Amino acid sequence: MTKTPGVVVEKLKQHESLRVVRRDGDDLILTTAERAERQEEVVDTIARTYSALMKTDEGARAVLLAMPEIFPWVRHLNDAEVREFLLELVGAVRDAAELDVYGKVPGVVAGWRATARIKADPEEYAEALRPLDGTDFGPVTTPEAAT
Repeated sequence: MTKTPGVVVEKLKQHESLRVVRRDGDDLILTTAERAERQEEVVDTIARTYSALMKTDEGARAVLLAMPEIFPWVRHLNDAEVREFLLELVGAVRDAAELDVYGKVPGVVAGWRATARIKADPEEYAEALRPLDGTDFGPVTTPEAAT
């Protein structure tokens, strides 16, 4: 991509968004305010739709029945876990729409997918359920705490 603003604007008129590849940091996505607002509207509509569906038995049942099509790995979760995943996912999508907090959605999906992955392997699942022998594995650190 060029560093000339006029050329960038002309390219943006031809495409809905442009990726700016940076050597010294995260890539950037340039888009128009109109497109960003449309995306926010879409997320809001999806969030409201799922929330409304979850308020009725028929709607919740329909969404639950669709879960294996959306996330095939849920077949390794029991019914209560699928419901819990769905409620957590709907809450995260609502947060994305209402609070502009998008990071929770991938985290919810990744967490439940990891649970399904462990449960899919009987040996790994049995090991995960094995009681600890009292060994202290030391303090738990997070990437934020390490910096």
